[in-house]
Amino acid sequence: MLRRNVLRSQKDFDTVYRKGKSVPDRYVVVLYNRNRLPYSRTAFLASKKVGNSVQRNRARRLMKESVRTSDRIRFQKGYDYIIVARKSITDAKCRDVQKSLESAFRRIGAKKK
Repeated sequence: MLRRNVLRSQKDFDTVYRKGKSVPDRYVVVLYNRNRLPYSRTAFLASKKVGNSVQRNRARRLMKESVRTSDRIRFQKGYDYIIVARKSITDAKCRDVQKSLESAFRRIGAKKK
């Protein structure tokens, strides 16, 4: 993932949380909002509710790997995405997380059209 495609500033996070829409699934919640850029930006989050630092880091790695290896997950240009891990992700395998993300992005695609 390119450096410019990572959502970083608190202001941008707040905008997605306030104005964005969310799509929950079994292992993740995907929040998204339109930005005025010619590219998309993404952030992967795992709060302390997920577990200790080892579990949170594993959750982030699972989400990133699922996005990287999936051919069905595409970030639409001009949107900011925040992918938040749920507590249930600690017991999940990479394939399970990938299916969950694909399902969420399929529903996002249906909502945008």
